[in-house]
Amino acid sequence: MATGSDLRRLALALEGTTEAPHFDRVAFKVARIYVTLAADKRSANFRLTPDEQEFKCMLMPNAFAPIGNAWGRQGWTVGTLARLSVPELKAALEMAWRNAQGKARKPREKK
Repeated sequence: MATGSDLRRLALALEGTTEAPHFDRVAFKVARIYVTLAADKRSANFRLTPDEQEFKCMLMPNAFAPIGNAWGRQGWTVGTLARLSVPELKAALEMAWRNAQGKARKPREKK
C-alpha cells in the first residue's frame, strides 16, 4: 500500500522535480505539473495521456479513475494511493513525469 510520503519521496527522486503548493494540494513538476497530492494525502492526480489513462483505468479500476471534468478528458487521472503498491505508484509517476517534460526547442537560425 502506497502513501503520500511514498509519492513525495519517489516524485522528488525524478530528475528536475520541484515541489510547490498548488491550491489545496501539493504539486510536483518539471517543466509542467505532473502530479498533485491531495491535502489528506490519500489520493493524487496524475498527468497521463488519454490512452495511458484508459489503460490504467482498465487495468486497475479500483485504483485509477478519470477526473470528472475537462481535465479528465485530457488524461488527468486520480489515483487512490492505498490501492497501489509502491512499484505501481512509481510506474504511474514516471509515466506522468515523462508527459510533463518541456518540448525541446529548436535553436533559431541566424539570418
